[in-house]
Amino acid sequence: QVQLVESGGGLVQAGGSLRLSCAASGRTFSSYVMGWFRQAPGKEREFVAAIIWSDAHTYYADSVKGRFTISRDNAKNTVYLQMSSLKPEDTAVYYCAQRLDFAIATLQRNDRYDYWGQGTQVTVSS
Repeated sequence: QVQLVESGGGLVQAGGSLRLSCAASGRTFSSYVMGWFRQAPGKEREFVAAIIWSDAHTYYADSVKGRFTISRDNAKNTVYLQMSSLKPEDTAVYYCAQRLDFAIATLQRNDRYDYWGQGTQVTVSS
């Protein structure tokens, strides 16, 4: 079993920055993917970014490319989402998630992830 604990959400003005953290505990596997998703009111949960733990290769949704950066700290077993140039459209509950396999074709599908954090609110004011 894996537990994911998120932190770092809050209120920020448009153009500002936030860094989200997701600490993983419990059993981990040698091959897995960590991802970030977000869900705004009235919208479906959408893919934001993912990182392959073994080699740190990253993937991003088009909407956040150039503004968000996903990274990991192996020693702390933690994944981060650095968010810059934030826009009101980025307002959402952000979730970290882990999947135990890897397939590029399904990387953005939330139903392929096995474990989820509780979510942290990010609000970007105009």
